[in-house]
Amino acid sequence: MTAMNMVQALNSAMDVMLERDPTVLIFGEDVGYFGGVFRCTAGLQQKHGKRRVFDAPIAEGGIVAAAIGMGAYGLRPVVEIQFADYILPAFDQLVSEASRLRYRSAGEFWAPITVRAPCGGGIHGGQTHSQSPEAIFTHISGLKTVMPSNPYDAKGLLIAAIEDNDPVVFLEPKRLYNGPFDGHHDRPLQSWSAHPAGEVPDDYYRIELGQAAIVRPGAQVTVLTYGTMVHVCLATVDACGIDAEIIDLRTLFPLDIDTITASLRKTGRCVIAHEASRASGLGAELAAQLQQRCFYSLEAPIERVTGWDTPYPHAFEWQYFPGPGRVERALKRVMEA
Repeated sequence: MTAMNMVQALNSAMDVMLERDPTVLIFGEDVGYFGGVFRCTAGLQQKHGKRRVFDAPIAEGGIVAAAIGMGAYGLRPVVEIQFADYILPAFDQLVSEASRLRYRSAGEFWAPITVRAPCGGGIHGGQTHSQSPEAIFTHISGLKTVMPSNPYDAKGLLIAAIEDNDPVVFLEPKRLYNGPFDGHHDRPLQSWSAHPAGEVPDDYYRIELGQAAIVRPGAQVTVLTYGTMVHVCLATVDACGIDAEIIDLRTLFPLDIDTITASLRKTGRCVIAHEASRASGLGAELAAQLQQRCFYSLEAPIERVTGWDTPYPHAFEWQYFPGPGRVERALKRVMEA
């Protein structure tokens, strides 16, 4: 076990898979010699060679299209889109080709590709470098969508994504790359979810896709969240003294609906927190499913704490970001209802 931040854990996952599986390739913008804009692929080209780890033109549609072709003929490409904000030029390839290839070919071909992309705010990137587009992909049948919140999960989930025979959109909260932070300032939080020191095995392991994690057991209210907001919710609950059960979704689609509903049937109250904007966000889908499945267990309306329905502002980043104050107010509303 080694203490790793998320960048190091992701790098370790790709390193392990390049060594373990000769069909794995890594490519994207600046991922080769430079090692990626966030250094997630640093050293991989030097270790595994330019035929396994290489740079691609600034053409997201072409990157994903090439990956689909490679996947259909036996390779397992892992591609990086430099920022999730720029994944939209590849959206048609993901939706019209990758997600439907197994279905339309009656299982003759599939697209075992992993598309990595840094997402979310916290680095003062403004409206074109801070978006959280995860809900777009959860709407697409045939795609799996993943967002880790800590180094241990990041490595295990990325390995599982690379080994999966379906296309996986793997979103990485860049605010967590070098350690977790609270909701207002760049102060490191003290918790790395279930693995406080960021201890990560050096060798191969996997965390199955589609399984949520209960990162804090509780009895009074269920908090459903993922990514950066896991740490904001942990800090909030610790400060306000509410006995909340915090669930890190980890895989956003397919959802681990059994874990979620079991928790809500126990607590009777629910707060959903995500950094992405509110309208048609993943929180809306979660609330709809829980209302349908757990209606007679609910003691209060389900609360959502989200980003605002505006472009991500550069100058007012912390006003946009759903920090501890907003989470605490939501928790108190459901407890007082």
